Amino acid sequence: MRGRSPLFHFLNAAAVSALAAMLAGCGPADSSQPEPEKARPVLARPIAFEPRVRERSLVGVIQARVESDLGFRVQGKVAKRLVNVGDAVHQGDALATLDEVDLGLQVEQAEAERNAALAARAQAEAEFQRAERLSKDGWTTASMLDTRRAAAEEAKGRLARAERSLDLAKNASSYAVLRADADGVITATAVEPGQVVQPGFAAIRLARTAEKEAVVSIPESIVQRARTAKAVVTLWSNADARYEATLREMSPAADAATRTYLARFPVPAAGPDVQLGMTATVTLTDPNSERIARLPFTALVDQGKGPFVWTVDPEGKLVAKPVTVATYEAKDVLVSGGLTEGDRVVLIGAQKLDVGVSVRAVDQFSF
Repeated sequence: MRGRSPLFHFLNAAAVSALAAMLAGCGPADSSQPEPEKARPVLARPIAFEPRVRERSLVGVIQARVESDLGFRVQGKVAKRLVNVGDAVHQGDALATLDEVDLGLQVEQAEAERNAALAARAQAEAEFQRAERLSKDGWTTASMLDTRRAAAEEAKGRLARAERSLDLAKNASSYAVLRADADGVITATAVEPGQVVQPGFAAIRLARTAEKEAVVSIPESIVQRARTAKAVVTLWSNADARYEATLREMSPAADAATRTYLARFPVPAAGPDVQLGMTATVTLTDPNSERIARLPFTALVDQGKGPFVWTVDPEGKLVAKPVTVATYEAKDVLVSGGLTEGDRVVLIGAQKLDVGVSVRAVDQFSF
């Protein structure tokens, strides 16, 4: 500006310098020391190994291994039925009886025939002995002696036949009482008093309680697996009780309607609390199945030297662990080796991590 003295210009420059120094004093502090890097949160969870072939549960029912249809061995008219469905019986207990009048008459007839045969044998033996003495003295011929001997042998045979007939008649009389052949439970009755039954007619059904088994229907997709799998039976009435079981029998043909195979798994340790007709669950597990850890695809990293995953140690450091991949599925990768139970594996964003990055493992993200 015109008309200003040199002193003015000097003071103006000094004021500008002081203002610059003040502004410099209000500026940021010295940034020569870098701030410590904050730990990056990563989603990492402990892994757990499981059988590659997962457990398969099938619903079935508890049945007796042996369920017999008992019937009378002789024809007759039912006099009494002594049991009802659901009754528990013991071996030898009477279940039903027939009218024994006709059977008693048959026994009496057999006894009479036996007595007649006894008398005939006694007479034939006496005549043979008499002829034998006369033959020694020369008073009878050899032909007559042979005839008496044959008659005595025939009488002995008739007596033996009569005795067998008497035994059969007595047995038939004892068959008039139908008895339980084992301990069990009555599951069905098909006779009533007054009914005439033929030999072998299924009068009463008895389920033996000594051996019980779980009966299930197996889909054809796991038939081969069921033959070698380890089975565990649990009851709906008591889920805490577990019973080891093995396959005893499988139907050779599938059911025409359901296309399933009927299988029976004996339960040797079943006690009285395991009752017939209870609903049971049979869980099949393959004991030789490979154990794998199931991870999402986002956890796997491959930089050309083989697949690996990032794990987080207790100090928060990243550790790269090479893994063995068993197979790839639609959404997951199955790892069979390289990891141990409980390793915390980074599940998301593993491709953006590197050695030396400080991380903080979290079980879930919050937004």
